[in-house]
Amino acid sequence: MGETTNAVFGLRIAAAKACIFSTIMPHPPLFRAGHGTYFGHRRCDLPVHRPRSQHVTKFLHTMIRVTDPDATISFFNLLGLHETRRFSSEQGRFTLIYLACPGESVEVELTHNWPDEDGSFETYGGGRNFGHIALQVEDIYATCQTLADAGITINRPPRDGHMAFVKTPDGISVELLQNGHLPPQEPWASMTNTGSW
Repeated sequence: MGETTNAVFGLRIAAAKACIFSTIMPHPPLFRAGHGTYFGHRRCDLPVHRPRSQHVTKFLHTMIRVTDPDATISFFNLLGLHETRRFSSEQGRFTLIYLACPGESVEVELTHNWPDEDGSFETYGGGRNFGHIALQVEDIYATCQTLADAGITINRPPRDGHMAFVKTPDGISVELLQNGHLPPQEPWASMTNTGSW
């Protein structure tokens, strides 16, 4: 048997052993990607790389654009959210302000794009592609009364003791949800809707 034949025979033996090893060990099936053969997770000329999880591991924030940061912060302060941090970019001409409930890591990000050099600034319509921000409250009647006393319209009053809708100064819809249900209570039970939300 010549040297070439011996070499070919040796390669066949090595391949057979690899196939047997792959069958015995619980690896994924043999597949080929690019220039190389993989047995399970292994490639003869590369180290093993196990993929990271493809799933979301943490919800971070919801971003809304605002024209008046101070007015929007005051609105969310009434709901119990407070500023946690902010970042401004002179080059990008914008400010990011983050708000959160005490003890919570999920944030609302307010993006304020600064006016142009000529003083003009962006305006935002009530696009239907964005729905709303939902916040749970301890007493929906007390929360709505606090907002109403501050001059904020209760667009959808909590007639059912469970759900209400209001809007930020820029028209972003905010859903307020009672933890559970409260008995119907006046004047909310008889109050009609105002505008859209």
